[in-house]
Amino acid sequence: MTAFTVALVLVVATAGLLRWRRPAWYWMTFGVTLASLRVLLRYASVMDACGLTVPPPRWRLALARVTNRPVPDSRPPRILRFRPTRTGLVLRLGLRPGQDAFDVAAASDRLRHSFSMYGVTSREVRSGVVEVRMTGYDVLKRVQMPAKVDTRPMRVPVALREDGSVHYRDYRAVPHALTLGATESGKSVYQRNLVAGLAPMDVALVGIDCKQGVELFPLARRFSALADNPDTAADLLDALVSRMEGVYQLIRAEQRITSAVPDAEIAADIWDLPDDIRPVPVVVLVDEVAELALFASKEEEKRRDRIITALVRLAQLGRAAGIYLEICGQRFGSELGKGITMLRAQLTGRTAHRVNDETSANMAFGDISPDAVLAAIQIPAETRGLAIAGDSTGGWHRIRAPHTSLRQAVNTCNRHADRTPALTELAPFQPELVSSSEALVPLSKTAPVTA
Repeated sequence: MTAFTVALVLVVATAGLLRWRRPAWYWMTFGVTLASLRVLLRYASVMDACGLTVPPPRWRLALARVTNRPVPDSRPPRILRFRPTRTGLVLRLGLRPGQDAFDVAAASDRLRHSFSMYGVTSREVRSGVVEVRMTGYDVLKRVQMPAKVDTRPMRVPVALREDGSVHYRDYRAVPHALTLGATESGKSVYQRNLVAGLAPMDVALVGIDCKQGVELFPLARRFSALADNPDTAADLLDALVSRMEGVYQLIRAEQRITSAVPDAEIAADIWDLPDDIRPVPVVVLVDEVAELALFASKEEEKRRDRIITALVRLAQLGRAAGIYLEICGQRFGSELGKGITMLRAQLTGRTAHRVNDETSANMAFGDISPDAVLAAIQIPAETRGLAIAGDSTGGWHRIRAPHTSLRQAVNTCNRHADRTPALTELAPFQPELVSSSEALVPLSKTAPVTA
């Protein structure tokens, strides 16, 4: 009996220590079993208490009266699938007649307390079927990406969602995106994860960093073109517009619209072209969009209008030509001038880290979801990297990118430097790699030399 007591105390102490210091280990060893039993045993009573049951059908009530049996209980949604995961539990529920997916979403917070889970989210899989994801611990406190992720061309795993699933940046589904974040909010780390994820792929990276290139120049070995000031950025964007027009001419020449060609082979964008003639896709990263929109003189105003016009044209027409935009900035509002709201309307993906004012959050999510705006302005300053990610469908999630140091991102880019394509249209803007003793040498051949 004494040995059993000592063993029990050791097990409880180990569980408590793991729960405090290593929540993920605790979940995989003890938590998943305890939570599974808790959910399965409490399921019927919790659903009834949360108002997620429906009365029995009339034929069962009539049968109970005829046979003089007790009145049958109310029925909760059916459990179609129960699956433990590395971060929580996944329940697929079949709704009863009269129930709605919104009922489950509205009761998510009550389910979280009733099942003693850290978080509960739900989504409609199809008509009559809802998937409820429960997390057993705060997966965003210490982000650990899963060992295996669903990697596809132009699809990058960049962060972890609060329900434990992976957040992907899929350029085929969401061509252009806006990323906002105040200083020290984690925006740069998110950008590094994005570049590090794109580095092993067959894609051309183009950067515009008006902070003299301090953010993107360390990654220059993987970039096909870089601009470090607004003047060079204007020329670079014009070159991208010219490339876009050339790609459209190629698509038209290779559409093969004849009666002998099946409809599935008719080309409407670069992904419908044969592999041997398909142009390489281009991802354009703008590190600080406000620097491109500000002006202090008539000449700078003309340059600004030229830049914004080129960005809007790329956002409206670039998808089919394989040109994708990643617009980043600390501040994004209508006071940046004409064309900004038109540009925002073309940026389907939205990610907001901690912002300093509600206006920036409204520019990110005001036309998508008021709840996302409220969540964005409530991000605390001490949780760097935490962000709200949404799209034009109105759905949004809390995400957090794993911490990637600049050294790690540089090593990844250097390791895949051989994948950097040389684009003819962007050759004048190809970054020149210099030593520290030549720090004042411009990043691109057309950039002005400063003393």
